[in-house]
Amino acid sequence: MQLKKAVFPVAGLGTRFLPATKSIPKEMLPIVDRPIIQYAVDEAIDAGCDTLIFVTGRSKRAVEDYFDRAPELEAELEAKGNLEALAAVRNIIPAHVNVVFVRQPAPLGLGHAVLCARPMIGEDEHFAVLLPDDLIDGHPDGALKQMMPMAERTGGSVIAVEQVPRDEVDRYGVIDPESDHDTVMKVRAIVEKPPIDQAPSSFAVVGRYILHPSVMKTLESQPAGRGGEIQLTDALAQQVEYPGLHGYRFSGKRFDCGSKQGFLTANIYFGLR
Repeated sequence: MQLKKAVFPVAGLGTRFLPATKSIPKEMLPIVDRPIIQYAVDEAIDAGCDTLIFVTGRSKRAVEDYFDRAPELEAELEAKGNLEALAAVRNIIPAHVNVVFVRQPAPLGLGHAVLCARPMIGEDEHFAVLLPDDLIDGHPDGALKQMMPMAERTGGSVIAVEQVPRDEVDRYGVIDPESDHDTVMKVRAIVEKPPIDQAPSSFAVVGRYILHPSVMKTLESQPAGRGGEIQLTDALAQQVEYPGLHGYRFSGKRFDCGSKQGFLTANIYFGLR
């Protein structure tokens, strides 16, 4: 199994950061000197992905501009001899990596956003999904790279999980693991944002996925679920028996940059480092 394509759903409105996100996509808010999205992109490239698929919406032009070349800026930096800044601008995306943008026409859920990338994903091709809001400082490798050996071994889908406080499980997709003592957990069931008293565990799904190609066919015929949206969690629930679904407890520190507190904490953490 080779993991070559990574999907980044970035069509969300970022309402928790209004009014800033009225004109600036939340994925472009800076963590020190790089936008949030850059950290997820670097993680995917480090894991071997060479095709990055961004699922965008309205008012996301800044994301496209960021990953495009800026000849005028590069020429000015070169003329001034500012080679360090020039290298930073030119090396946002390595030369061997392709960047593709596809529009999600309406906010119909994470599952629908992933489905929008289907024309770029091969019928028999595993692919990654990374949610930039979940900024993960993995060690010794990025979370996605840590997950790859399990995906190769099982041939199924692998999702990153993290144990969260019991009173927060209703904010996440939550798994029912066969065992909760190991780094890798075979998933018996998965449910989207369960009531606290009905959650099967406190292991929450966070924004890193390596998905079996069959998930696209499931999403294509799947009805709307919680919130009237097409939920990726519902499609993953149908992967439990075949081709198999495993949770992976990554090594590292996660920041929920979709919240103000997580965003500020990440800035302090990476700034001090």
